[in-house]
Amino acid sequence: MRLTLTPRDTAIIDLLVQAANSLVDGADRLADVVRAAPDDRPELALAMRDAEHRSDEITHATMRRLNSTFVTPFDREDIYALASALDDCMDHMEAAADMLVLTRPKALPEGVGEVLAVLRRQAEETAAAMPRLATMKGLKDYWVEINRLENDADATYRDMIQDLFRGTDAMELLKVKEVIDALEAAADAFETVSHHVETIAVKES
Repeated sequence: MRLTLTPRDTAIIDLLVQAANSLVDGADRLADVVRAAPDDRPELALAMRDAEHRSDEITHATMRRLNSTFVTPFDREDIYALASALDDCMDHMEAAADMLVLTRPKALPEGVGEVLAVLRRQAEETAAAMPRLATMKGLKDYWVEINRLENDADATYRDMIQDLFRGTDAMELLKVKEVIDALEAAADAFETVSHHVETIAVKES
């Protein structure tokens, strides 16, 4: 375990907690867009964009704090990587909402709802895990669960792709694939966050 002789700035952890909490809101805003009628999606996508902007502001605040803090709660490069990965989760969720508005697919596969549920769960698990960075306790269950959830999303994604290529016309296939690719990227991004948390926990153990 690394010995710390100087008090460490816990404000950075507080910002990481805020970033993770914003992902729960982002997952909810994305679900609103997906479940809405096509004509209602543009307005709801604006709420998703607002959530992404708030997430960006937290990321920028984290970076400013990181650049102005001499003693950090754990390795500086790991904080940077984790903050960036949290931001990526929101970016991919916003991309999925944008694709829905831009391409206006006629219908979405049932699996989309399953992936939305995975993203919401991943966001909840991530929000619950971030405060534990202060003590490094109880984090293993987090990254194991995120990995399991990502595997579920991956399996659902493959099923949706298989179904798309069985009978969807080419234009509609491209529209739907843009959406589900973004959803899969979001699930992958949450797993990347968990990998960074695992790296930090191993270094600090």
